[in-house]
Amino acid sequence: MQLPLSGRTGLLARFHNPELDGIVHRVNPAYLPAALDARDQRVFDAVRELLAHQGMQISMDAVAQHAGCSKQTLYSRYGSKQDLLRRVMQRHVGHATGAMVRALRTDDLRASLLQFAIDFLEHFNQPHVGQACRVIAADAAQFPDEARTLYRHGAGALTLHLAEWIETVCMRGQLRHDDPHFMAELLLSMIAGQDFDKQRFHTPHRDDAQLRRRWAEFSVDSFLRAFAPTPSPAPTTNQPRSSS
Repeated sequence: MQLPLSGRTGLLARFHNPELDGIVHRVNPAYLPAALDARDQRVFDAVRELLAHQGMQISMDAVAQHAGCSKQTLYSRYGSKQDLLRRVMQRHVGHATGAMVRALRTDDLRASLLQFAIDFLEHFNQPHVGQACRVIAADAAQFPDEARTLYRHGAGALTLHLAEWIETVCMRGQLRHDDPHFMAELLLSMIAGQDFDKQRFHTPHRDDAQLRRRWAEFSVDSFLRAFAPTPSPAPTTNQPRSSS
């Protein structure tokens, strides 16, 4: 459904999406995490490495041992295990999506989306990222609270970054006005395709840069055609037709 452009406040009210409530507040696409001190860096590195091998079954004892600190230090500094996972994911998203989000400009819409798509595919084709996703997914039913935390500050946050940028592009008339959250989710699904499922089931997939770029171009061009701006109606004239 096409909607009139009625100012940013009205647009945000129209595009409110209850499915994403509570995931994150409005985000700044230029955000980059502040530098960590050495102790935080050791702890965060330990969590990421353990997640890739143990999934959500990691314990605070294991993190403490891996990071070279006491469990009491972890609880006093980070609170619960879920709070620690949240902080690690927030930082991971800030770094992993930083290049993707910075690629999103409005001066060249296709080039921006294409670079975003390529960066997205390159990131999720890294072996350690795929391994972590598979292990975490296997534990999600057993640890639902931790799984929701990882989603909200991972894939959910990335979707909101992209939705905010799409909203701006729609307001500038470069894309057809529609729900930017749904548009962002659709675009990410188009970019991902079935490649990650193929990897999970050990089936041949797009395992080189040329194949990934070809798919990125196809998905981006399909998205741009689907949401191309509606042409303005031709101007009408009130001049009477000539009878000659």
